[in-house]
Amino acid sequence: MHAAAHDDLLADLDARGLVQQSTDRAALSAWFATPGRRVYVGFDPTADSLHVGHLVALVLLRRVAAAGHEPVAVVGGATGMIGDPSGRSEERNLLSPEQLAANIAGVERQIRAILTAPGHAGDPPSGRAHVVNNADWTRGIGYLEFLRDIGKHVPIGQMLAKDSVRSRLEKDGISYTEFSYMLLQAWDFVHLSDALECRVQLGGSDQWGNITAGIELARRLRGRELHGITCPLLTKADGTKMGKTAAGAVWLDPRRTSPYRFYQYWINLDDDDAGRCLLRLTDVPLDEVRSLDEARATNPAARDTQRRLAEELTRLVHGASGLEAARQATAIFFGAEIASLDDESLGEIFADVPSRELPRASLDAGLPLVEAFEATGLAQSRGAARRTIEQGGAYVNNRRIADAAHRLTSADLVGQATLVLRSGKKAYALLRFN
Repeated sequence: MHAAAHDDLLADLDARGLVQQSTDRAALSAWFATPGRRVYVGFDPTADSLHVGHLVALVLLRRVAAAGHEPVAVVGGATGMIGDPSGRSEERNLLSPEQLAANIAGVERQIRAILTAPGHAGDPPSGRAHVVNNADWTRGIGYLEFLRDIGKHVPIGQMLAKDSVRSRLEKDGISYTEFSYMLLQAWDFVHLSDALECRVQLGGSDQWGNITAGIELARRLRGRELHGITCPLLTKADGTKMGKTAAGAVWLDPRRTSPYRFYQYWINLDDDDAGRCLLRLTDVPLDEVRSLDEARATNPAARDTQRRLAEELTRLVHGASGLEAARQATAIFFGAEIASLDDESLGEIFADVPSRELPRASLDAGLPLVEAFEATGLAQSRGAARRTIEQGGAYVNNRRIADAAHRLTSADLVGQATLVLRSGKKAYALLRFN
């Protein structure tokens, strides 16, 4: 990521469309004029992986580092036990201590990897990255102590005025547990300003109420000026949240969402959404973003913006090897011959296609291709399979087979025990042998 001048951070965020609200701009500019300032974003471990919606916050921290400051990622080991009501229409389910611990470990690992990943120019962001857990400074505070030393300084009227609270009260109500979330996040901000001299908090636009609560608490408790910046949430042109598919959320963990599926999510974005994401989520130079915008307007079918976006984000999240695997999988679906993939990779690439398991012994004598097509559902009968083969529409590992008498043997396996059948251009099936 290209480093910006220290006092250019705000201009950089503005140019990328990453500022929705902020406290006093002059005060922020003055604070950032000195290099090495610490800036934090919070991440609650509601799952063992972050998802696409978290990319804006992660990119913000990377841009902070590129400008010569120090990003601080706060994992909510304490706040995650309660649940943030912001942007929620109903109460969150509470996590068990074991699940919370597993989630914290997964989220911390992802944050560290992404904050230190090479950027567009191949260089990792400059600046030291801090990853901390708010349970470390919250678990030792007793309830009465919390009420006396923190709750005393937060007016109920201020809390009730927050959109996240008011919207819930107007519907099904809000528990005292989630109502208290704002106090914990406010205390995080005060503590970080004490311990790390961290005076700026970043977050999504739904966090404005929580951020300003921390700013007000610091003013009352410490007489100290803190600052906040929110960024737009990652949404599609129609206003719905980005990162959801028919199969569920798009996760950053390859065990939940394979690099191929992650890559394809960005490839399949609408033009306007892709252009906005390229601007906000990558460090592709602004002049190149504008050039791609212009090219997209004249030739949208080329999908150059989507391809560039998919490459940049897949490399950031899954590394060069993940990007190569995604490209290889994409080529396979466009007809490239399948020659050197292991069973696990084949399973990930073809996770959404029909599959069938057969005894390994069936390959010893040679399994008739017509039987394989019928067994996997690519043909309704052996006769239909024979016609498909004779008409040139049958493929084994994307290699056309024109002989209706062809038998599959162990030589046809791509991985240790898998081969791929295809009928026509897009109908795939996976055949596994055990």
